[in-house]
Amino acid sequence: MSYLLSALVLAQSSLDSLAQAQVVEATVNKPTMNLLAMAMKGGWIMLVLLALLLLCVYFLVERICVIRKAKKADPLFMDKVVDYITSHDVKSAINYCQMTNTPASRMIEKGISRLGHPTRDILTTIENVGNVEVSILERHLNVLATISGGAPMIGFLGTVTGMVRAFYEMSNAGNNINIKLLSGGIYEAMITTVAGLIVGIIAMFAYNYLVSRVDSVVNDMEAKTMTFMDMLNDMSDHKEVSA
Repeated sequence: MSYLLSALVLAQSSLDSLAQAQVVEATVNKPTMNLLAMAMKGGWIMLVLLALLLLCVYFLVERICVIRKAKKADPLFMDKVVDYITSHDVKSAINYCQMTNTPASRMIEKGISRLGHPTRDILTTIENVGNVEVSILERHLNVLATISGGAPMIGFLGTVTGMVRAFYEMSNAGNNINIKLLSGGIYEAMITTVAGLIVGIIAMFAYNYLVSRVDSVVNDMEAKTMTFMDMLNDMSDHKEVSA
């Protein structure tokens, strides 16, 4: 009897060990999926979204460099310009603006070149130059705005095509429907949606960030314009009092 009990205990322990080994083997052999493998499941739509993402990153970096260059200026720029103008050294003022070479300096340079004309004409000239400079700063921002709205739509297009593919394969399978048969279309449907939203969110944040940076440059341009026009008005008032 004791031998029988020992045999049963030994058999039970063997079965437990075998079950644990199967669980460990299943865990070890469980397939893993990285981001690249998931992206490959998305089909050709992922190539379009990848191109949009690269375009977004390129324009973001390129605009940051342009805006950073536009903001780099001497903090005493207007003080030096005012000193040159009040000392009637117009040529030095123009040369200094050309050396500074920023949107604000180009506006002030154009205003200096119009000295002697009515104040309203000078202001109009500066505003025209400012509009051109702002359009240069805002170049390609419309592309980022389009990507932020278009990428999710392209992702949803991939969702529709993936579901169409899944149902097409289901209809052709007849009674032999299985999960593996449908997984390709479902993968394409879900992954393209996620990818489209990711690209759209990145483009939206990039667009809003660049718009805020452009606004700061525009505010600086307006402040320098006001300083320049105040100087001209003070000089005009001084001449009238002297007369």
